[in-house]
Amino acid sequence: MAKSKRIVIEDEDEKIPQEPLESPPDHEEEIGEQLQASDPVKDFEEKLAEAQKEADENRERMLRMAAELENFKKRSARDQEDLKKYATENLIRQLLTVVDNLERAVDSASSEGENEQSVVDGVALTLNEIMKILERHYVKPIQALGEPFDPAFHQAMSQEEKAEQPPNTVVQEYQKGYLIHDRLLRPSMVVVSKAVSNGQSPDNTIDTSA
Repeated sequence: MAKSKRIVIEDEDEKIPQEPLESPPDHEEEIGEQLQASDPVKDFEEKLAEAQKEADENRERMLRMAAELENFKKRSARDQEDLKKYATENLIRQLLTVVDNLERAVDSASSEGENEQSVVDGVALTLNEIMKILERHYVKPIQALGEPFDPAFHQAMSQEEKAEQPPNTVVQEYQKGYLIHDRLLRPSMVVVSKAVSNGQSPDNTIDTSA
């Protein structure tokens, strides 16, 4: 018996060539860059530096505010001290008018004779009491007569030729000046000497408008 041959018919579809599979893309370099860009240690260092900078700025601001507060306290203390020292300034300025009138009364009564001595004594006593009050409030008169003219304390009302006095010397006092502590309360109104001209204008004069 003859052996039968087995014929294998290959399917043409099965012979379609297979394309090689592409290898997956290499993302290692990209991932490494991303990891480097988002390095948590570096991010922490940057945030720490930023926080330190902000803390330094806040500290500087706090120090400036503390210095300004200290200066304000010092200014307030000085203002309060000045207020205490000069709070009675307006009252005392008004009392000075009373002092002026009493002084005029004493001078006037003294010139009329001994019959008015009791009046003089009474007014003098009153004047003395007022002067004590002024002294307790740190008010004192300015010594002007015989002193060199000083525009900081004297107000020149006129000038007179005086051969026996050096030029620019206070030779008469119309109204006394006073100080309260170290501050001028009112200037002395005075007459100031000038050199005898002998028909010529004196070289050493003052400006009476000072």
